[in-house]
Amino acid sequence: MKPLLLATLLLSTLLPAVENMFIDKDECKRLIPEMEAHLEKHILKPWFPRAVDKERGGFIQDYSDDWTEKRDGNKTLVYQSRLTWMAAQVARSFPEKAKEYLEYSNHGLDFLADKMWDKENGGLFWSVDANGKPTNERNGEKHVYGISFALYAASVNYKATKNPKALELAEKTFEWLENHARDGDKNGYFEALSVKGEHLTVQRATSPSDLIGTAYGYRSMNTHIHLLESLTAFYEVAPTAVRKFRLHAIYDLVHDKICVSGGGMHLYFNDRFQPVPDLDSYGHDLETAYLLTEAQTMLDVPPINDADNIASSLVFHAVIFGWDRDHDGFYNEGATFRKVFDKEKVWWVQAEGLNALLLMHAKTGDYWHAFLKEWEFIKKYQVDAKHGGWISYLEADGTPKPNQMKSDQWKDPYHQGRALINVIERLKKMAK
Repeated sequence: MKPLLLATLLLSTLLPAVENMFIDKDECKRLIPEMEAHLEKHILKPWFPRAVDKERGGFIQDYSDDWTEKRDGNKTLVYQSRLTWMAAQVARSFPEKAKEYLEYSNHGLDFLADKMWDKENGGLFWSVDANGKPTNERNGEKHVYGISFALYAASVNYKATKNPKALELAEKTFEWLENHARDGDKNGYFEALSVKGEHLTVQRATSPSDLIGTAYGYRSMNTHIHLLESLTAFYEVAPTAVRKFRLHAIYDLVHDKICVSGGGMHLYFNDRFQPVPDLDSYGHDLETAYLLTEAQTMLDVPPINDADNIASSLVFHAVIFGWDRDHDGFYNEGATFRKVFDKEKVWWVQAEGLNALLLMHAKTGDYWHAFLKEWEFIKKYQVDAKHGGWISYLEADGTPKPNQMKSDQWKDPYHQGRALINVIERLKKMAK
């Protein structure tokens, strides 16, 4: 039986609905203003302009559950890049907001270029203090995951603003990665690097894992799917033959080696890019389905027949094995084809689920009911009705976990903002 036919049969019992590519245009039209209002109230307003640090540059990072500012914390590369990207993307998607949000994005771009770029050794620091001075965290250790997000932010800022400073930062970031992190055409990128850009391969006394939790000397799915994201954006604004080759190489690596035929992904790899055992992350399955589709469109890769479509199989796999049939929403992670080990509901996983379900419904017609259920779960449980914004972590039944931050080095508007912007744009197309 073909995988997508099997998916349709299973989904009909898991999430009862008659899909068959049916699109309720009136329902699409009803959802658009609801989601636009949600985007404004719970994703944009909590951070903009609240987090804009006019005095010291960049964006203030740490806020408590009720959005009380923790002013003197560090400023990390991923967070600064994601808010810079978010503001540029809002400006592109909503022309009426462009003037305001382009100022926010350029403000963030200046901080990345002037404070987070290492003027002595090149590359970008993982963290600086509140005033923009390098923290020397782990002796100045750098990480390709964070640097990739800076490339992403600079590329999308340039797309929105044509700011030459953004293109300059994107191009020298790409070149630094080429010179210090790329491991040939088949083995992806080194990840943990010294302050000078040397590959860190051995376990350190301070920690067995690098800045994103990968054992030193190994490669991660997480870094490479976000390199796919950033290289797609960079190639779009600054296309050359070399950059297309690099994008195609990382696309092939994610498609052929990280993703598994039939659904799921390997999380970690050795230096020959052979997988090492670990769990499956349902949120990354969903996110990668979107990122592969985006890169496939940019590269104009001919679509493979549905039975072998990796993006479709990732969403199918996440729904079949990672969906909570009792309370709705996606679990965090589990064994690839068996037991769910972590039933926590995480904000970014739900956001990626919302985006991927509608994306794949537009392609296959199988996921409209699942998409609606995911949206209802987010509105009912993930949103903080009292203080605004999304709650980071929930128990499986939707109960919020105590003592959570609303914003920190890993929590920002990137996942949920991108999901809502993409969903709104897709609903508008479906409503026509």
